[in-house]
Amino acid sequence: MTSAKSARRPHHWRRDLIELAALFTAVAVADAIANLIGHQPDGPYLLMASAVALVATAAFHTWWARRHSHAPPSDEADVAPVGAGAAVGTGTSAGEAGGTGEGGVAGAEETGTTLWRMRTTVLDAPGSLAALCTALAGLRVDILTLQTHPLAQGTVDEFLLRAPASLQAQELSRKIAAAGGASTWIERADAHDLVDTPTRVLSLATRTALDAAELPLALRQLLGRCTIHSLPAVSVTGRATGQSAPVEGVLEETVMRLRDPSGGVISVERPYLPFTPTEFARARALVELDARLGPRVPRSEDVLTLPEGNEITVRRADRADLAAARAMHDRCSQDTLGLRYHGPVADADRYLDHLLSPRFGRTLAVQTASGRLVALGHLLWDGDETEVALLVEDDWQRRGIGSELLRRLVALAEEAGCDSVYAVTQSRNTGMVAAMRALELPLDYQIEEGTLVITARLSSEEAARPSAPTERARR
Repeated sequence: MTSAKSARRPHHWRRDLIELAALFTAVAVADAIANLIGHQPDGPYLLMASAVALVATAAFHTWWARRHSHAPPSDEADVAPVGAGAAVGTGTSAGEAGGTGEGGVAGAEETGTTLWRMRTTVLDAPGSLAALCTALAGLRVDILTLQTHPLAQGTVDEFLLRAPASLQAQELSRKIAAAGGASTWIERADAHDLVDTPTRVLSLATRTALDAAELPLALRQLLGRCTIHSLPAVSVTGRATGQSAPVEGVLEETVMRLRDPSGGVISVERPYLPFTPTEFARARALVELDARLGPRVPRSEDVLTLPEGNEITVRRADRADLAAARAMHDRCSQDTLGLRYHGPVADADRYLDHLLSPRFGRTLAVQTASGRLVALGHLLWDGDETEVALLVEDDWQRRGIGSELLRRLVALAEEAGCDSVYAVTQSRNTGMVAAMRALELPLDYQIEEGTLVITARLSSEEAARPSAPTERARR
């Protein structure tokens, strides 16, 4: 691109006059030489040699002139600076999307940036999205991703934004409202939200296909911050609960009800933000995938060696282990069952079918080298919270099995994105209290109606902590 200064450079007429005078002089000299040499015996040959020399000289002069005519001027670089409307990074600049170049750079002049997730409703009319993008451009906000959710009246636009760190959510909301956005919702985002929607949906479908216990977690990650309850069709006491939903499901503003493939209903609630038909269709597709694949649990096993030398196997359990779990119950003492279930021991067996269902959480089983089940560990989804529970047969207690199960359950909770886990026990259950303390995590203790509730706040470093038993092999 030629700069404005070089485009206005004046024409040098004196240089043209000098070149014309030199041309006439050269013609006169050539005529004199031709008359002088042409009458000699070797004149023609000398004239031919002179002509070749002149042609070579002219060619050299032409090459030299062209070479120097493309050199950059010495007074100013012939390159225009990058304008303020250029986009930086992988996202689409707000200025580009809105038809203006102002404010497209996010973070170019700021010391830091912040990621925001924003959802707003606009009229389904030409120019509505452009008005939003122009408003974002004025705030120097970069649009990283954009999804549209058509409604019967209007459109819900969901943005992932990179904004200057100094921009406050209130100011952003005011600008969007002035540009025509209604029912605007804004919250902080993180690097995990940078994954595009098709990739995230395919990843969640893969997790659901590999493990039936992943369905509630996949729904929560798909729909954002929401509360999910699995409501069984039959209670633990064997009576019908009346919970049911049509095959196509039900969408009611901030609540969706989906038929659970294992019986009952999956209820999803998000009070602060209504669900769109697009979100409802995605959630229903995940549930249909789960129904078509049927019951499934990963069958990986870990063989561990206890401190006294005995080998045990830790694996996932499901309803196929119901008979073995009931046999273990029969071998457990009344005191052990009472510490675990905090109620009438006679009702303990009724909970097993519920506990072993992958819809309500994940269960780890411990079996001996002979194949006998001697311990169970449960990680139970309880709405927004997560409960851990242990049951170890009397003859296998105080060998580190409970601590090993608890450590693995906490690791599973971290993988599921849980912020904390809690255990309900009694103060005299010193084994459970010691196992929770062995996690070396921040603990909160609370007494509720004579029952001790211990809550552990999770950290990313817990999963890497070695366990008491040594792991010998992984099959």
